[in-house]
Amino acid sequence: MKNLNRVHLSGLRAIEAVGRHGNLRLAADELGVTPGAVSQQIQKTEQQLGRPLFDRKAKGLEPTPRGREVMRHLTAGMAELSTAVSVAEQANSDALTVSVAPVFAGKWLVWRLTDFYKEHPEIRVRVDASIALINPELSDVDVCIRVGKGGWTDVQAEALVEHRVFPVCSPAIGAKIRKIEDLAHVPIIRDEGEMFRWNTWLAPQGYDQSMLGDGPRFSDGSLCLDAAVAGQGVFLAWETLAFDALEMGRLVAPLPGCHPTGFSYWLVTGLHRRKSEKVRAFETWLRRMLAASLLFEADGARFKKEQP
Repeated sequence: MKNLNRVHLSGLRAIEAVGRHGNLRLAADELGVTPGAVSQQIQKTEQQLGRPLFDRKAKGLEPTPRGREVMRHLTAGMAELSTAVSVAEQANSDALTVSVAPVFAGKWLVWRLTDFYKEHPEIRVRVDASIALINPELSDVDVCIRVGKGGWTDVQAEALVEHRVFPVCSPAIGAKIRKIEDLAHVPIIRDEGEMFRWNTWLAPQGYDQSMLGDGPRFSDGSLCLDAAVAGQGVFLAWETLAFDALEMGRLVAPLPGCHPTGFSYWLVTGLHRRKSEKVRAFETWLRRMLAASLLFEADGARFKKEQP
């Protein structure tokens, strides 16, 4: 390994991160430096290696054939280094770091962690609320909860439950809604960062979102739900987001039907990292709690219990 003495590890990390992300800015965000610093590290490392690993093009850096081969080995090597650090840390740590979207963390997970602590008082959960697609193998995160369609090649992803949506609103507005056509006469709350549109729920029933009127807009699903609770309109919510508000009677689901978005919740762990006992304990608990939070029967047409 003497050849490693000729090359700085920071430069190799920069090359691997840019090759994996395909973008200087994203690599810089991961490494905690500026894009300019990443570019300089790459240039310096190329000089130390005596050959270019990237072609400089108008759209950015593109790996050369030799560069792609080098990056394949670098990614595997960095993953091993990350695993080694994690093993060393876990030996003296009872913490479990969970990466999860802020909406899921704030409206569902945090409110149920007390139950987890009762079952596992020896484990401390650290919630990393972020929308970034963290790779547990290349970070200090133990496990992630993602919403998506799966198919990620750099991680191990296991489906948890389907992501299903249905309209919710305050009881006062709900009293005005008896059929789908009534949605045309009430404010509609929209999430500007949504992964799906109202047609996800309307189209299976033969309607189109063009029938809907205007209403408040927010950049976050959690704010949309709060607006619905405040009586500002009808929001197309999903089970984990709306469960507690429905249970408390702060919201109602005025119309039958719960339809899948095409997305699911996924448990994501490192591709080459064996699940620790902490991760397995959290997964068992998480699956049970998610199953208890499904409001509708399997066919999506009927509530499991009557609305308040």
